[in-house]
Amino acid sequence: MNWYLDVLKKYAVFSGRARRKEYWMFTLFNAIAAVILLGIDFALSTLPLFTAIYALGVLVPSLAVMVRRLHDTGRSGWWYFISFVPIVGGVILFVFTVLEGEAHDNAYGPSPKAAQTY
Repeated sequence: MNWYLDVLKKYAVFSGRARRKEYWMFTLFNAIAAVILLGIDFALSTLPLFTAIYALGVLVPSLAVMVRRLHDTGRSGWWYFISFVPIVGGVILFVFTVLEGEAHDNAYGPSPKAAQTY
């Protein structure tokens, strides 16, 4: 849960780097929250009120953590736009997020994996 909250604390921080664990834990908790809210929307017949409000609320943090994840692999945040290429773009972006980050310092900052000792 701390990974999710850490990303929310860095609400609009597009600089720096994000480890795989930070990105994927945020994505996991984000998906769980969306499913729960979707269930609440369905139960209250307000579809998609709460889910849409939540999605708008986490839009900027989601983009920010994606850009920082791309930075960790040594790529510019502009690579996010490859996701707009049908089918292939999403697969390429998924591969970029799964790849291990650069172990050394890069143009986007020091390695977050080397900085964390836990």
